[in-house]
Amino acid sequence: MTLFYVQGLPIGWVAIMLALLASMGGFIFGYDTGQISDILLMDDFLLRFATCSTPGDASTCNFSTVREGLIVSLLSIGTLAGALIGASIADFLGRRHAMTTECAVFIIGVIIQLAATHTWQQYAIGRLISGLGVGALSAAVPMYQAETAPHQIRGTLTATYQLFITFGILMAYCISIGTRGISGSGSWRTSIAIGIIWALILGIGILWLAAHDRLDEARGSLGRSRGITPTEAANHYIIKRDIDEMRSDFQFYKMEKSGWVDCFKPKNKTLYRTLLGMSLQSLQQLTGANYFFYYGATLFRSVGLSDSFVTQIIFGAVNFICTFGGLYVMERFGRRRPLICGGIWQSVWLLVFASAGTAGDPVAHPNMGKLMIVSACMFIWGYATTWAPGVWILIGETFPTRTRAKQGSLSTASNWTWNFLIAFFTPFISRRIGYSYGYVFAACNLLGAAIVYLFLYESSDLSLEDVNTMYLDPDCKPWTSRKWAPPGFSSRRHLVEQTKAAQPAASGALPEKRRSSTSVEV
Repeated sequence: MTLFYVQGLPIGWVAIMLALLASMGGFIFGYDTGQISDILLMDDFLLRFATCSTPGDASTCNFSTVREGLIVSLLSIGTLAGALIGASIADFLGRRHAMTTECAVFIIGVIIQLAATHTWQQYAIGRLISGLGVGALSAAVPMYQAETAPHQIRGTLTATYQLFITFGILMAYCISIGTRGISGSGSWRTSIAIGIIWALILGIGILWLAAHDRLDEARGSLGRSRGITPTEAANHYIIKRDIDEMRSDFQFYKMEKSGWVDCFKPKNKTLYRTLLGMSLQSLQQLTGANYFFYYGATLFRSVGLSDSFVTQIIFGAVNFICTFGGLYVMERFGRRRPLICGGIWQSVWLLVFASAGTAGDPVAHPNMGKLMIVSACMFIWGYATTWAPGVWILIGETFPTRTRAKQGSLSTASNWTWNFLIAFFTPFISRRIGYSYGYVFAACNLLGAAIVYLFLYESSDLSLEDVNTMYLDPDCKPWTSRKWAPPGFSSRRHLVEQTKAAQPAASGALPEKRRSSTSVEV
């Protein structure tokens, strides 16, 4: 059944449901990220795992810098390893079965955390194992979404992964404020155990909903994603065009096997795109967003707020609500412009944050503390509408089919590497330079904007096959790529209009100006 039309083309409920269900992988990531900030401040957790000068008095308990850094960051070590093996798992088991397996690994890690009593190392190892599942999911989900989504709304559907990350963070904050009043270990164990529910929804649901990934069944799958019956799909222009492109790629790639080394070969800009993806994912972490997400409760307490838990919820709500704007921004304005503008905007507000924090003691000067909270929220507004969803979209659509899974894993692994470094070293850096840390992130945001301008190609409104053709066009440069159109079309608007014009017939041969295949070696 067709739900609605975009650019005159039908979009079915299956495409929407697949994207939303797969995005539960992002929810799991966000939930696990958001809960640790509050758990570190819960009395029973402090009594069990921190060092207490007066036994039984939580107010005298503190984590050492190393212990706090390890508890927070070992999840990131697991996600780094999971992202690297995620490509092999996805290629061997298929995207759907890989996601189910990765959910099972996540649940095992959660059970180990729940079983910890007074040994913080066990809790940390549980986060490490959960991280294996989260990391592998972070590599598989954006690829699966990009491969199954109609390209007219590919940006929006892939961006739901980031939307669900923010929803998971917000949900973790809300649940933590609800469970902190539970006596004993239930305050933190309840919050952690609820995470199993999200993994079960994804692991079971993706097997029930999704269609098979084999090429001989692709026509029916594409038809369902657009709300077209199998009978209509057999002669539908859009379906025939997509199948022809997929068949061309399939026939070419099945003759060649790709390895990890192929990701670093300069031929056909493969190395270029690998390094670009790794750079963008690294810079997404270096925007400074996780500085607030991981240590937000501690940070807000340090500026004199009476209830840092409540402020954390407000902060998470800003992040979640603004991400809805990101779905529109990345679809309406493309990929390059939002990332460039977002990098500059984020840098400005980080400069305000750092300057306010270093100008005087925020506790002694409440107005400075309020300015820091406002600037943090303005930073998140920009991040949630640009860099947060944009980078995950690009990971799904930048790489060629032959090496897409492996390049996606390498890029995601770069994200998790910096996630770990920031999570582990933030306590050390903050105690040494304080709020001047914001200046470092401000510079990284400006660097990100520059790299996008100089190296990223505009991939909106193009099929994955056309994106590859664009990168291989020697006459196309990143700063002129917005004007690039596939061979046979004068512009991307012309491509949209011709596709829309062919829709009423819903059948027939491909337009003469459109090439019949895209068997360009990649």
